[in-house]
Amino acid sequence: MPTLDLLHISIADQCLYGFAQGRLVVRVPVSTALNGAGETSGSGCTPRGRHQVRAKIGAGLPCGAVLRGRRWTGETWTPALHEQFPGRDWILSRILWLSGCEPGRNRLGPVDTFRRYIYLHGTPDSEPMGVPLSHGCVRLRNADLVSLFEQVPVHCPVQIEEAACPEWATASLN
Repeated sequence: MPTLDLLHISIADQCLYGFAQGRLVVRVPVSTALNGAGETSGSGCTPRGRHQVRAKIGAGLPCGAVLRGRRWTGETWTPALHEQFPGRDWILSRILWLSGCEPGRNRLGPVDTFRRYIYLHGTPDSEPMGVPLSHGCVRLRNADLVSLFEQVPVHCPVQIEEAACPEWATASLN
């Protein structure tokens, strides 16, 4: 399992691409914001631009662990728990907490990705992937996130773009 040195998230593709030494080694479907792309706090949009993984939360937790306020509640997601809390925005398994790298665009002030609590996080497997439905975060299947979590170091660059990932970049997946 290679250590990834770049994550590229395409809002158009609804896909995350993971690169190691310039080669595409991971491609998984995601769900970005229902409200589209945007950086302003309170917008419910997925922020664009250069970011980094600022913190990794949830190492060793069970797949489907329910996280609230970046802490494990002791619960593991089940359909019954979902029915009990139908309006909850489920943050499951792990968190890769993003921080913007571009002052004025996604860092500091009313556009600060970190202060907006923008994560890559797990979501119930009953939720569709490849469809924008989040409140600003990037949702992944739990199994995909658990695997990705092990491959991504803190400070790993994350590029989020509205455009599709370039064909040259996706052609090398083994």
